Amino acid sequence: MRNVSVIGLGTMGRGIAFACAAANLAVVVQDIEEQGLENCKQYIDQQFAKSVQKGKLTEEQAAQRKHEIKYTLSVEEAATHADLVIEAVLEVIDLKVEIFKQLDQYAPGHAILATNTSTMSPTEIAAQTSRPEQCIALHFFNPVPKMKLIEVICGLETAEDTIAKSFQFGAQIGKECVRINEFPGFAVSRMNCLIGNEAMNMVMEGVGSAEDIDKAMKLGLNHPMGPLELADLVGLDTRLRNMEYLHQTLGGKYRPCPILTKYVKAGRLGKKTGKGFYTYD
Repeated sequence: MRNVSVIGLGTMGRGIAFACAAANLAVVVQDIEEQGLENCKQYIDQQFAKSVQKGKLTEEQAAQRKHEIKYTLSVEEAATHADLVIEAVLEVIDLKVEIFKQLDQYAPGHAILATNTSTMSPTEIAAQTSRPEQCIALHFFNPVPKMKLIEVICGLETAEDTIAKSFQFGAQIGKECVRINEFPGFAVSRMNCLIGNEAMNMVMEGVGSAEDIDKAMKLGLNHPMGPLELADLVGLDTRLRNMEYLHQTLGGKYRPCPILTKYVKAGRLGKKTGKGFYTYD
């Protein structure tokens, strides 16, 4: 893996792009809006500055790796020379399928097409391409620069060579990989969504405040971040989409908590809007 392209530059796309660039891979990033490209550039500048401050990179290394990142609004331009393309758009299956159709058209024949999804079916997405054996899901975790795990989710037609190369890519960027056979929610999201949803039910029922429930989980179960803090960080709109998908595919125990639906309707989406279960400056 040498040439990596990232499609969609929200929170996850920006983080994946930085992780690849920091590992000295050639990175092309794509978004549909100029503002998305600008936000990504600012984020990557900040992350490289932190890496220099921590002594992980020299100023010369950081400057060189930043300079080698290419920014584009064109999916075709992003995919043309890629060994690996990672799609990181919204958790909307129709959107992901449409992008994979474009990637199948524009990416080289040897390229692996990966979706960064926490719940969606790589089999369903891959079925819309002419190379399902080269399609896979690579589930990164937020914040990408700090989180060490990638879930490697194998679709029905995913080839062993594609899986092996995905593990190799993970090692290249300093991540640990686990192999998960496709099932709705995979491993981490399936468990995490239940924990977060129950924490939201407890807030709604008056069992405790968001602060105390999170504190209980952190000190009682040694979680580094409380489930409500994490939901705010991920984005409550994203969490709601995940819960709705899991509810549809796995049944009633994944029914979204009513307070989650209410907060999303009110525009309280978490950290990115300044207010969710917590209020942010």
